Amino acid sequence: MLRVLAVDDEEPALAELLYLLRADPRVGAAEGATDATEALRRITRAVEAGPDGDEAIDVLFLDIQMAGLTGLDVARLLAGFARPPLIVFVTAHEGFAVHAFDLKAVDYVLKPVRRERLSEAVRRVAEQAEALGHRRAGPPATTTPDTIPVELGGVTRLVAVQDIAYAEAQGDYARLHTQDASHLVRIPLTTLEERWQQHGFVRVHRRHLVALHRIDELRLDGGSMSVRVGDAELAVSRRHASRLRELLLRRSAS
Repeated sequence: MLRVLAVDDEEPALAELLYLLRADPRVGAAEGATDATEALRRITRAVEAGPDGDEAIDVLFLDIQMAGLTGLDVARLLAGFARPPLIVFVTAHEGFAVHAFDLKAVDYVLKPVRRERLSEAVRRVAEQAEALGHRRAGPPATTTPDTIPVELGGVTRLVAVQDIAYAEAQGDYARLHTQDASHLVRIPLTTLEERWQQHGFVRVHRRHLVALHRIDELRLDGGSMSVRVGDAELAVSRRHASRLRELLLRRSAS
C-alpha cells in the first residue's frame, strides 16, 4: 500500500487530488501539503524515521508552479537524498515535461486530473516502488538529510546544519543562528536536539542547543558556567554542565 504526499498551493486542486488518491485501493494513506516548505519538512521527517516509520512517504504527487520553491526545485533538492520518494508531477502546463523526466519523474499528469489517468500514474508508481524496495519491508535509509528549510523574505532556502552554530528556543519555534544570519523555524528545540545529535549538537541549557565544534571557549565564573560561540555567550545550566565537560574533553583528546 502506497504512502502518498500530495503538494499543491491551490487548496481546491489539492482536495480533489487527495479525494481521487484515497479512492484508489493501492493507496494506503494520502496526506496533503500546500507549499514546498511544509512538504520538505514532512519529507525530512519521513527520511529520518526510515521506511518503517509512521511518517514514511513512498511517492510525491507534486504541482510544479507554486509560490517560493517550485515543484522542479523540490525534485532537484530530493535528488541529494539517499532514498528519495518517487515523484509524479501534476500540473496544468505541458511545457515542463522534458525537465520533469530529466529529474526521473515516474509520470507527468496534466490538470484537470482525470480519474483514469491518475489511476495509471498510481499503477506505474506501485510497480516502481515495489521494484526499488520503497515499501515497509525495504532496507533502511543509509543517511539523514543535513539541511533544514527556512523562510527568508518569502523565499524558501535550505541551510546546511553544519553552518548552524546554535539554536535558541522560542516557544514552539527555534531560532537558528549561523555566522551571518538567524532563521526562525517552527520546530521545537527538543525535536532538533533528537535529530542533530549525530551532527555534534549538545544541549547546554533549556533554551540553547549548541554545535560542539562551534564552541570557542568554556568560561567559569564563580559557580556559573558559560560557553562562547562566536560573539554570543550562552549560559550552561548545572543540569547539562557535566555532560558538556565530558564531551569537550573527548573532543580535545581525539
